[in-house]
Amino acid sequence: MKVRLTDYTENWRWMFEQEVQFLKSIFGEVIISFEHFGSTSIPGMKAKPVIDMMCIVNDIEQIDTYNEQMKSFEYDVAGEWGIKGRRLFRKGGEHRTHHIHFYQFDNPQIIRHLVFRDYLLVHQDEARRYSEFKQVLANKYPSTRDYSPAKKSFVSEMENKALAWYKGTKERK
Repeated sequence: MKVRLTDYTENWRWMFEQEVQFLKSIFGEVIISFEHFGSTSIPGMKAKPVIDMMCIVNDIEQIDTYNEQMKSFEYDVAGEWGIKGRRLFRKGGEHRTHHIHFYQFDNPQIIRHLVFRDYLLVHQDEARRYSEFKQVLANKYPSTRDYSPAKKSFVSEMENKALAWYKGTKERK
């Protein structure tokens, strides 16, 4: 798939909210909470225009019972897709608009994603640095097949900073 980095737009927040309403109509009370994360949740950040959403549930196994229904709405059902305990649905085919990540409430991936988001929201200089790095990579690697692995160590380093920041803020409370 081609890397499509674009400038931040408030439309991404609206797309998230619209999808929340749609998913509520399907899953109802099964979803405890919704979170917008990833680069589209960070004002000013360049991003692939794909909304990353997190749906937190009590029982991840229950989500599998919705696979056929989600397919009927033209979502790609990707299962765990490399992250144990996750259920991933992708919307939009080759022109993806949303990645919907379901996690059971006690999955450690939840904290990792949300702390990284919150860190970038608070540390705008780091968000800018990450955004610039992504642009350099997108210019060098036009395919997500090469782009995504190329940013892995940079993201991992930033996630570690974010987790240390989070730990420090918790200790001060």
